[in-house]
Amino acid sequence: MGKVLARQELLDEVKKLNLQNKTIGLTNGCFDLLHTGHIKSIEEAKHRCDYLVVLVNSDTSIKQLKGDTRPIIKEADRTYTLASLVYVDFVCVFNETSPLKLIELIKPDIYFKGSDYDLNELPEALAVKSYGGRVENLKLIEGYSTTKLIDKIRLSCQI
Repeated sequence: MGKVLARQELLDEVKKLNLQNKTIGLTNGCFDLLHTGHIKSIEEAKHRCDYLVVLVNSDTSIKQLKGDTRPIIKEADRTYTLASLVYVDFVCVFNETSPLKLIELIKPDIYFKGSDYDLNELPEALAVKSYGGRVENLKLIEGYSTTKLIDKIRLSCQI
């Protein structure tokens, strides 16, 4: 099982792993309703690195990004669920709407993001490239989307 760590704890762990020349991969997101698409992406990322860090938007940052009806699942539950996945080594919550500052501190060897993002324009990806890190797209699993799941649930409640 992975560990849910505070920011400084994560930075300390990363420092130790860097001294051991371990490959650190990093991905981020809201992970509001964890679904098969998320898990397959996380699994794919883990197969490309020694240690996988998952940065998770705080409840506050999700509200700023997606509105007052989100998140559906509170951050303590989201982080616990993610940390319980065999593919995840470390989970850390960030309060900003972007994980950019934390990524710049961690300096992962590989930054992973879904193929629905343009890695040539994403500030996080550009930051990773600036110090020589790699950025890699993860395949999207067709038919899986948190927004679509929420819409489906809302529709089923109206019937």
